[in-house]
Amino acid sequence: MTARFSCALAMISLLYACLFVIHPIHLSVSEINYSEKDKALQITSRIFLDDLEASIRNQRNNQELDVLEPGNGLTSKQVIAEYVLTHFKVELDGKTQKLNFLGFERDDPAVICYIEIENVKRFKTIKVRNDVIMDLYDDQSNIVHITYKGPVKVSGWCAISLRIC
Repeated sequence: MTARFSCALAMISLLYACLFVIHPIHLSVSEINYSEKDKALQITSRIFLDDLEASIRNQRNNQELDVLEPGNGLTSKQVIAEYVLTHFKVELDGKTQKLNFLGFERDDPAVICYIEIENVKRFKTIKVRNDVIMDLYDDQSNIVHITYKGPVKVSGWCAISLRIC
């Protein structure tokens, strides 16, 4: 039984890894975790770099833009932050929250963006809008996983899962 489980887990892991290497799907995955200690929502968002760059080029009407080396006095952090903060929004109890873009790192073939919402007290509802890359592909899916302590009503314009700890 254990060998079968291990084999199945290995196959699933291999398939998942292939999806990110071959990249035949259009997907972003974000996690929103509540930190009781920091009284903050900590957000990570994994987006395929080639799709992110294509969408930023469309938004800026500049097909030559290199997101990692944008030039013209811009930094890659500025360019990516502007795009992500335009396309990712969070409301808590009906109030739009200020998102702080902390930075990003490359994790080929994707980038991982780090965002934080500070001074978060308990909330009853969370609404998430994540429409990154939606301008490029009809089959784009943006999945958001939320981990929060306590009951909460969740809604949004993306696929959302909630884990209450």
